Amino acid sequence: MRTSLLTVLLAGALVAAFSPAAGADAEPARDYIVVLQDGADSPSVANEHARDKGAVPGRVYRHALRGYSAKMTPAAARAIAQDSRVRWVQPDGVVSISAQTLPTGIDRVDADASPTARIDGSDQRVNVDVAVIDTGVDLDHPDLNVHTAGAVNCSSGRSADDGNGHGTHVAGTIGALDNADGVVGVAPGARIWPVRVLNNRGSGSWSDVICGIDYVTAHASEIEVANMSLGGLGADDGNCGNTNNDAMHKAICASVAAGVTYAVAAGNESDNAANHVPAAYDEVITVSALADFNGLPGGGAAATCRSDVDDTFAGFSNFGADVDLIAPGVCILSTWKGGGYNTISGTSMATPHVAGGAALYKATHAGASPATVKSALQTAGTTDWNAADDPDGTKERLLNVATF
Repeated sequence: MRTSLLTVLLAGALVAAFSPAAGADAEPARDYIVVLQDGADSPSVANEHARDKGAVPGRVYRHALRGYSAKMTPAAARAIAQDSRVRWVQPDGVVSISAQTLPTGIDRVDADASPTARIDGSDQRVNVDVAVIDTGVDLDHPDLNVHTAGAVNCSSGRSADDGNGHGTHVAGTIGALDNADGVVGVAPGARIWPVRVLNNRGSGSWSDVICGIDYVTAHASEIEVANMSLGGLGADDGNCGNTNNDAMHKAICASVAAGVTYAVAAGNESDNAANHVPAAYDEVITVSALADFNGLPGGGAAATCRSDVDDTFAGFSNFGADVDLIAPGVCILSTWKGGGYNTISGTSMATPHVAGGAALYKATHAGASPATVKSALQTAGTTDWNAADDPDGTKERLLNVATF
C-alpha cells in the first residue's frame, strides 16, 4: 500500500516537473531518475547526457532496468526526456521504513494487549521513569525517550553515551517509542535514565556499579524501576551484605527500601543463579531466558539466530530457586548504538522485558512497593511454555503484561 502511494506521488511530481513554467532554467538542480529503453547502453548514455546536457550522473543501472540517476536542472531533465533512447525521467523520491516492527519478545509477553502500553503507533508514552544501569544509552537515539538531564557516567569515558550497544538494546526493550518506526518496547516512551557503569568493552568494577546504584537511590523519588543486565560471582548472605561484606548488596537493599524495583539478569553461565550477584539477592526480580522465535506459545517455530528449540528454556541461561520470572531472551531485536537496531541473545535481553512490565505496573500503581510489584508480575505470569529442559525442574512464571 505504501509503495502504491509512493508511485502515485512520484507520478504527480513527474507531471509537475515537466509543465512549462517561466524562469524554469533558473531553478536549482534536482535529483532525477532516467529510465532508458531496454537494450540501451546505460553508461554510454549517462556519459553523453553528462557531456551534452549538464547532468551529473550518480548510480548507473544495468540489470533490473537500463538507466541512471543524476542531479540536473529541470530544463536538462525536460531535454533528456526528449531523447529517443529515454523512456521517461522522474524526480527522485525519499523512502523510509514503512512500519514499526513488533519484536517477538514484546509479542510473547502480550505487551501489545496492555491497556497502559496502548501499542498502536500513535506515540503515546507511558509516564514512568526507568534507570538502565549498563554501558550507557545512545543519548540521541530517535526511537528512545532518553532523559538526558538524568544521565550519569560512573565508568570511563566522558559521558553516559553508549559506546558498546548493550545498554541501548536493553533500553529499547524497556521503552522504545510507539511511533510507527523501528521497534516498540514493553512500556513505550518510558523515560530512560542512562546510568553508565560499564565501559565500551562491557566491563566494569563493583565500585562503578555501586556508584550507579547510589545515583539511582538519590533519585528514588523520580525513578520507579532499575534494570541491571549485568553480574559477577557472589552469593546472598540473607542479610543485605552485612554478614559477607557485600557492598553492592547493601546498596541494592537501601535502594529497594527507597522504593526502586530492580530487575536483574540471572546470568548466562548455565549455572545456578545462587552463585551470581545481583541475581542471587532476594530483594530483586531475577530473570531467566526463554527461547522464543515467533512471539507465540506452542513451540514449533524454526530457530533464527541460535539453534535453541522454540518455547523452551534457553540453553545458556542460569537457573535455580533465585529465579523469579522467565522472559524472552533469544534473538531479541531492539535498539542499538549509533541510532541503529540489532538482534542479540542473553538473560540481559530477558531482563528488560520484566523491567518494562514493572514500569507498566508502576504507571498505574504508583504507591506499590518493590515486593508488591514482584508479586504482581509473578501472579500475572503464565506457565504456557515448555520447561522440559529447565535444569532446576521448577517452571517459573513467564512474564505476561496483558492486564497491566
